[in-house]
Amino acid sequence: MRHAAQGDPTPSGHTQKVGEHLERIPVAGPWITEKEIAYVQDAVSKGWYDNAHSYIERFEAAFAEYLSVKHAISLPSCTSAIHLSLLSLGIGPGDEVIVPEITWIATAAPISYVGATPVFADIDRRGWCLSPDSFEQLITPRTKAVIPVDLYGGMPNMGRIARIARKHGIAMIEDAAEAIGSEYKGRKSGTFGVTGVFSFHGSKTLTTGEGGMLVTSDDEVYRKCMVSRDHGRRPGDKMFRNVQIGYKYKMSNLQAAMGLAQLERIDELIEKKRLIFEWYRAELEDLKAVTLNHEDQHVKNTYWMVTIILDKRLGMKKEQLISLLWELGRIDCRPYFDPLSSLPAYYDNKQATVSRTRNKNAYEISQYGVNLPSALNLSEGQVRTVCRTLKRVLPTTQLRWG
Repeated sequence: MRHAAQGDPTPSGHTQKVGEHLERIPVAGPWITEKEIAYVQDAVSKGWYDNAHSYIERFEAAFAEYLSVKHAISLPSCTSAIHLSLLSLGIGPGDEVIVPEITWIATAAPISYVGATPVFADIDRRGWCLSPDSFEQLITPRTKAVIPVDLYGGMPNMGRIARIARKHGIAMIEDAAEAIGSEYKGRKSGTFGVTGVFSFHGSKTLTTGEGGMLVTSDDEVYRKCMVSRDHGRRPGDKMFRNVQIGYKYKMSNLQAAMGLAQLERIDELIEKKRLIFEWYRAELEDLKAVTLNHEDQHVKNTYWMVTIILDKRLGMKKEQLISLLWELGRIDCRPYFDPLSSLPAYYDNKQATVSRTRNKNAYEISQYGVNLPSALNLSEGQVRTVCRTLKRVLPTTQLRWG
């Protein structure tokens, strides 16, 4: 089969890649309207002096109300939210925290920040999130917390994970960075742990450019986080007398203005994400050699990233497919996350060494996963182009059609 990487001859006899002059189809990006622009302009012109925290307070209050939790703390990133969560729970050297193999390193890195040990658990084959069985098998007397991840907008079996955690006295921090608006049995993501954490990176469904949020209904956890996030200064302190060494973890009023506007549009943002997935599902339903994101009967998936897993019998891995889609159609894709224990960052980690042979689902699935373009500004025609190009580059075998 001839692929675009081989190039096409031009009239002058030179070789030219087929997708060279096509419009790029982005893998991720926001949906910004006049509402966001108006709120940010208002914050720029009026959000100072007595109004310096006005949008921060409104954003936090609205976010807490949206999730039906007591407290929301706006932060510069989801990573800082995980860090504060671990600190508030007193987790440190000698402790273990269980995380799924498949997630961005930001889920696990803060465990190292506090001196604890990340333990990598396997994932469920269908939903790609933390396997409750693997979680339970890895619990030791040193296990102090678990961080289930709502991967790509999906959610794990939160009911079972919560029961296991309660049985063993393990705290849960829910990483909902990629899943605002997702639900498990009608309950919103980010509300299942002692804390829930969210990302507002520019690629996320709700964005502030950069930013994050920590939510909790635990008053003591909230109090500790509020002190740690402001250089160890108690809320309301006017004398700058720090009671501990803390961190500079704050969101600006300008970011909060955009976040508030986005939150007020959250239903339509989620609806667009689910619509994009339906466009893909309709275009690819006859292509049996790929598997799309799963939505369990108890889960509402918000499909932050529409993802496919290639049947390994095709003989094509994620790196090759990503390269071909770019070369043929300037289609921007991302790789499904590599297992954390495979990363050079964890090369010398003893837990990672064991995980490389133990977590078979993560290692098998990861090789064949690709995040397709999922930007909120995608049109149905662009999705059709992606799917048409995907079908063109996949090996031509009977396996494709089942």
